[in-house]
Amino acid sequence: MANLYIGLVHYPIYNKHGEVITTAITNYDIHDIARAAITYDVSRYFVIHNIPAQRDLAKQIMEHWQTGFGSTYNPDRKDAFSEVALVNSIRAAVEEVTRLEGDPPIIATTDARTYDNTVSYAWMRQTLEKGARPVLVLFGTGYGMTKETMEEFDYILEPVYGHGDYNHLSVRSAVSIILDRLRGEAWWEKA
Repeated sequence: MANLYIGLVHYPIYNKHGEVITTAITNYDIHDIARAAITYDVSRYFVIHNIPAQRDLAKQIMEHWQTGFGSTYNPDRKDAFSEVALVNSIRAAVEEVTRLEGDPPIIATTDARTYDNTVSYAWMRQTLEKGARPVLVLFGTGYGMTKETMEEFDYILEPVYGHGDYNHLSVRSAVSIILDRLRGEAWWEKA
């Protein structure tokens, strides 16, 4: 089985006006995604931010749960941060996966739209289960990564559709749903 890595990208991101921005780090994104990542056996969760002060903020949040009061108040949360890494770019995350694995990862991302290289969750799940090459799934914040950035990746995972017409999940929700589709139990095979 191939190792799965994830990354939360804060730059280059579109805002609601289509302008390229850097989004701010949020405590909930770091915390909740770390918990989902450890639950689904993600090898490393990269918080990707290009501004040092934002990475410092993320480090302070993580330290609260790893070594500060939070580590004794709720020890389970300490475990959730064991595989979180702060990096300054997508390239740095790719280089770290390559260093750890000895092979560059297959890079996939997510979007609420479909592209020529969009693949299903079933296909990506099989790639993980039967492959040896690591997979890095990147999640955009704000209104998604820039088109130019998206074009650099190997695959785009199909959008997450609910039962209704509304389709604008928080990144925390999308990560949890997608990790369950890629690494969750095969509930559909149970009687």
